[in-house]
Amino acid sequence: MARRIAMAALAAAMVAFATTPQAASPATPFAFVGEEVAVPYGWVDFCTRQPQECSQPALPPRDVNLDRSTLRMLEQVNRAVNAAISPVSNLDHWGTILDHWDYPVDGKGDCKIYALQKRRLLMERGFPRQALLMTIVRDHEGQGHAILTVRTSRGDFILDNLNESIRPWTATGYRFIKRQSQQDPNVWLSVEPPGAQKSAAR
Repeated sequence: MARRIAMAALAAAMVAFATTPQAASPATPFAFVGEEVAVPYGWVDFCTRQPQECSQPALPPRDVNLDRSTLRMLEQVNRAVNAAISPVSNLDHWGTILDHWDYPVDGKGDCKIYALQKRRLLMERGFPRQALLMTIVRDHEGQGHAILTVRTSRGDFILDNLNESIRPWTATGYRFIKRQSQQDPNVWLSVEPPGAQKSAAR
């Protein structure tokens, strides 16, 4: 019953969120992305070990149609991956200070492993690659943190290993730094603060 009430409340919030004008602040449903920026070292290194993930053609942007079924799947994947992976720091896990992105080959990992696994599982369930964007933020303590942005018909929503809920990007309290382009996963773009008066380029 509690879960049903929470789902209904989130669905109602999404409707209100979707009817807010995009230029409004701070409830801008879609993040404004800016100029092309440096690709994270961890993604480049990941591509050398998982070339099939990165040798991809540029594709037209696509958003996910956010309905109750889609929301349920996002929630299930977020919770399942959060429960399946044991958190461990990059240094303790891989023995290096260099950023290491990978899938959870041994059931352990840090935020990048969680986000990559959620991305993979959602693509296996038919979600378009262009709507599943690896994203770098600063968390509440100012530390670098990786999350997965899902670009939907009702705004940008976040899957996070530090939270069981699927939240609008403006509700995380994070400072967004950069994320993948919708067209090309090997192109990364800066993310402007909520309410930034820029065109919503993807």
